[in-house]
Parts: sequence; structure tokens; C-alpha cells
Amino acid sequence: MPGASQPSLTIQGVHHTARPTWKLRETVEFYRDRLGLPLVHAISARGWPEGHPDFLHFFFDAGNDATIAFFYYIGTERPESMRPERSTFYDATHTAWKVEKAEDLQFWREHLKAQGIDLYYEDIRHEIIQSLYFMDPNGYMVEFTHELRPMQVLDAEDAERTLSAAMELEDLRNPEKFGRIDDVWRRKGAELAASLKGRQ
Repeated sequence: MPGASQPSLTIQGVHHTARPTWKLRETVEFYRDRLGLPLVHAISARGWPEGHPDFLHFFFDAGNDATIAFFYYIGTERPESMRPERSTFYDATHTAWKVEKAEDLQFWREHLKAQGIDLYYEDIRHEIIQSLYFMDPNGYMVEFTHELRPMQVLDAEDAERTLSAAMELEDLRNPEKFGRIDDVWRRKGAELAASLKGRQ
């Protein structure tokens, strides 16, 4: 059909992230009232497929057409395996929201404190982003982050080199050769040196 857009293998950003909650009121009041994210949609359904509990699936506006969503499984108890724990591995699963300016990050820092929300990490810089972290009522980590500069082509090229070196080390299945980040840096450096030498 002339003028019709063709399907393509592209995505248009994040629609939503979703996690379970067993604290319905606390979750709604935290995201809607304390963080100020509008509640924009709720699905209420009998469980499917068979044996699935009835649930509420509700969404908060997280900006730029993205949402953060939760499942509340009616009549269930949180399984032991889903209980929050303070560990590096547990905290790695988190939601990070972008703010435009450093001043916005400072504004959020002050707002969270005024709301009585404890900051888990108040001021962390990871190369090109500055972040603060806090917990929601479910024990999930939430992050606000400000990009100190936009990501560039050089960043993507460096990421390819880094992950290529790491995947090669992982393939060796040898903890003595892949036990620290220094192992990745050394392999990446050697491969980069060989690449540069090949161009001469």
C-alpha cells in the first residue's frame, strides 16, 4: 500500500518495566504520592493461564511515554525466594530514570529527603553519569541519573572492545585467567595493540 510504513526490526524505547509487589497501598502511595508519578492504567484480571492467581497490573507514568508497572497477585504471600536482600547481585536489578540537568538531580535529592525517603547512595559517579539511589517499599532499588555528556561513537567502539575481550575470557572457562577486571583490561589492551600494529 503506497505511503504505508513498513515493519522494521527497531524498538521505540522502554514501554514499561514490571515487578511483583505484595504491598499494594504502600507501592501506590510511594510512586503516586511521594514521587509524584501519575497512576495511568490498571489491568484487573482473573488469573491466566490456568492456576495463575488473579491480579492487578498497574502502571505509573515515568516520563517520555515510559511507565513503571507492578503486579499485585491477589490472595498470595511473597515467596521466600522473592524476599529482598541487601546484596550486590540483588541491587543490580533496578530501575534508573534519567533527569536532564545536574540541578534536577539535586532537586530530587532534596525532595526525597523531605519525603523521608532514605538515600542508599547519595552521589555516585560512573564515568559519564552521576546518580543517586534509594529503595521503594518493596526493597527494589531505584536510581535517578544525570548524563554528564552524551554517549558517542567512541563509547560504542570501546564497549565492543571491552565486551569482546570479556567474552573471549569467559569462553576459556578458566577462573585463573578471568577472575578480575584487570584480566579484561590486559586482553583488551593486547588486542588493541595488535590491531594498531596491523594497520602500520
